[in-house]
Amino acid sequence: MTAYDDLMGFQRQTEALSQVAGRLGWDQETMMPKGAAEQRGEEIGAMEEVLHARRTAPELGDWLAAIDDTALDEVGRAQMRLIRRDYARRVRVPGKLAARIARVTSVAYGKWADARANEDFAGFAPVLAEIVALRREEGAHIADGGDVYDAMLDGYEPGATGAQIAEMFDALRPGLVALRSAVLDRREPSQVRGHFDHGAQMILARKVAEVFGYDFHRGRIDKAVHPFSSGSGADVRITTRTAAEDPFNCIYSTIHEVGHATYEQGIDPAYGLSPLGQGVSLGVHESQSRIYENQLGRSRAFCHWLYGQMRDAFGDLGVRNEEAFYKAVNRVHRGYIRTEADEVQYNLHIMLRFDLERDMAAGKLEVADLEEAWNARFAQDFGYPVDKPSNGVLQDVHWAAGLMGYFPTYALGNVYAGCLYRAMLDGVPGLDDQLAMGDLSGATGWLRDNLQQHGGLYAPREVVERACGFAPSEVPLLGYLEYKFADLYGL
Repeated sequence: MTAYDDLMGFQRQTEALSQVAGRLGWDQETMMPKGAAEQRGEEIGAMEEVLHARRTAPELGDWLAAIDDTALDEVGRAQMRLIRRDYARRVRVPGKLAARIARVTSVAYGKWADARANEDFAGFAPVLAEIVALRREEGAHIADGGDVYDAMLDGYEPGATGAQIAEMFDALRPGLVALRSAVLDRREPSQVRGHFDHGAQMILARKVAEVFGYDFHRGRIDKAVHPFSSGSGADVRITTRTAAEDPFNCIYSTIHEVGHATYEQGIDPAYGLSPLGQGVSLGVHESQSRIYENQLGRSRAFCHWLYGQMRDAFGDLGVRNEEAFYKAVNRVHRGYIRTEADEVQYNLHIMLRFDLERDMAAGKLEVADLEEAWNARFAQDFGYPVDKPSNGVLQDVHWAAGLMGYFPTYALGNVYAGCLYRAMLDGVPGLDDQLAMGDLSGATGWLRDNLQQHGGLYAPREVVERACGFAPSEVPLLGYLEYKFADLYGL
């Protein structure tokens, strides 16, 4: 046995335990009895202490020192790149702090859900302030004198910095604002109307998930307050939600999470329970969910197929034909909720959150002032006031979960998706004809072969560039949006 063999055997057990910890989180948001929240916090905290000890174990450092990366093949070198990077971050964070963060964020989920239901940000603010303080402390340890927010962001999008993201947002914002203004000056299309049975929505959601390639032999679908995907390899689970007056909430939440899940299911099985056996970054992950949901799921061709499926499931939809349905699916409208935002305005929601959390990380914005800052920025960006906390600062679970640095990866994922879609149009002849028949195999197969199978083998921007044949930029996304919505609204 070599040092590399010993290291990878140790790593495999760590990855297995991490999957178990993830399952605790999945259960917490889907099936756990509400009264178990405090105990679950202890359980997750205990698991985090075990994982942190393994990820910073002295023998791990000894193996890393003994291994000559240049003597390994491409896969071995990639494994070492990811293990070394993770180890360097982990050893800087005290185990007690890591366990404290796990416990506090576990309990915070229930408090966030209660605060959201009761429109009570003031009641949630103390625990959020504790989370922000803990994450700033952790970020300072990892940054080791560098930028704290960059350290947070790097945990989700390796190699990215706050300055780079800000520059990208500055390039995106003018085009998005101009398009939004032009579209909102036009008459809104008809909306789908009716009462849509929750059970029927879940049946259709399952069918759509299968159409997009989700393997139920290695997954399942449940309901949660905030839809998510969890797990990797042979156990990848998704959740969605239903609303009796809005079936699109369920259908497109499902398609979005299937994008995440099929990325994990599509990774080369040889990488299972290793650092390569999961999505390489959250930006790349989001590129899969967004291209599934938007460029494919909201395309004219696919909407024509979906219209027939929804008519079969629910009867009259309140729109006259397939084209009217397509326009209803892509309606640009005033609204508060990020997850329900149209393609034109979605990134504006992300820019708001990015600026606020970056200021909190730098100590420029205190949690006590967050709701006021959110509401002021929203009114500035969208032109109307927030009506209640659940439509504003309390709408997302991310900060309650301690996920500071996560939000900008959503917009980065949209940028990557724009690039991938441009390349897909060349790589999948007859794509629209396939989508119109409800056949996603060409599109999802192209993504699996060109990006998903690689897992963590390549760096985030590199895997996108390899798939596309050109360096990622915001230009394809803006071009796609301008063309699509000029056509939709007759601009």
